[in-house]
Amino acid sequence: MRVKIKACTPTKYISKIAAYITFGILMILFVSVFFFVKQSNEDRLISLGDQVINDFRSGLDYEMVDLLSLSLALSEDGELKNALTAGDEDQGYRILSKITERFKKYTHVKTLRIQILTRDFFIFARSWDKGYEGMPIWWFRDDLASLDKNSRPKVGMERGRLLTLKATIPMYSGDKVLGYLEVIKFIDDFALKLRKKGIELFALMDEEYMDKAELMQNFPYLNGYVVSNQNYNERYLEKIRMLDWKSFLVNNYRYEEGILYLYEPMLNGEGKQIGIYLLGIPEDALQRYEKSNKGMSFFTQFSDEDIKNVVDTWKSPHDSFRNRNDKEIIEVLPKLNKEDKQELEIQAKRILYDYSKDELIDIIVENKHNDKKIGIVK
Repeated sequence: MRVKIKACTPTKYISKIAAYITFGILMILFVSVFFFVKQSNEDRLISLGDQVINDFRSGLDYEMVDLLSLSLALSEDGELKNALTAGDEDQGYRILSKITERFKKYTHVKTLRIQILTRDFFIFARSWDKGYEGMPIWWFRDDLASLDKNSRPKVGMERGRLLTLKATIPMYSGDKVLGYLEVIKFIDDFALKLRKKGIELFALMDEEYMDKAELMQNFPYLNGYVVSNQNYNERYLEKIRMLDWKSFLVNNYRYEEGILYLYEPMLNGEGKQIGIYLLGIPEDALQRYEKSNKGMSFFTQFSDEDIKNVVDTWKSPHDSFRNRNDKEIIEVLPKLNKEDKQELEIQAKRILYDYSKDELIDIIVENKHNDKKIGIVK
């Protein structure tokens, strides 16, 4: 019995090789496309993350500028100064509580608190409760030490019994410091603004600062930090606990289950890092962000130029005029008739030519409540 052996013709052999080559090329193309799409999406997330963080910084700076502006205005209130001078703590409480009631009623700011400290950093009056008059505050507020040295306005995220945004302004009678007015706002208000954009914020304070934060003892902990905003999203918190934390801190971002996680260092008023701000942004919010007007802040809806101008005027809040004489000459100019101000205008210009850029910026900050103008000194 003969067995017929089928010969493999050259044509069939070439066809098989061609099929293998085609399959190999398709696989290479498939893998290349897969990695290209993956890299492209990763580049997109990194680029979007950078834009979101830049907007977040601007939005947070604007919150602090707004707080500082309010403090500057309230520190000149004559009734408050009179109450502080007379030692009338009840009157101080009545004035402060009425101010905060109006803000809560007519603005979006619902967590505003105001307090007045004496020259030696004892509580004189608070807007939110009574019974703490005369209590020393310096023992759990390390940030007040700088005020004792230079009495300059300050603003930042400061730790105390709670972690809050604080703007602290000296109250003057002439050249004498009567005490300090402090406007306090919880980060929760800003977190609520972000939530309306679909973004979740976690203000995480390093747990090493918990020694004096007695009102935060029951707040949740997260990888060596304490969640300090009380309106955090619990569902997101559980997701964050599952992140590769080391990789997240090294790469500055993480994309898991359709959510982009970013973080930004949390600095106090002296520029020292005391924690991080963590942002959780779902894909639908990212898509809205991509389509939004890039000339507008995603968080504040003010133009980037508006924010830059305001922040630039705030960065160096030094004492404004060097003496009362300079201040009176500059302030009286707008009140004079045109024919009467020419000689005084020359004198005023000579005075201002000797001022530094930082001093001129502070004059703008102090006076912008009157003329509602914002600008950069060039």
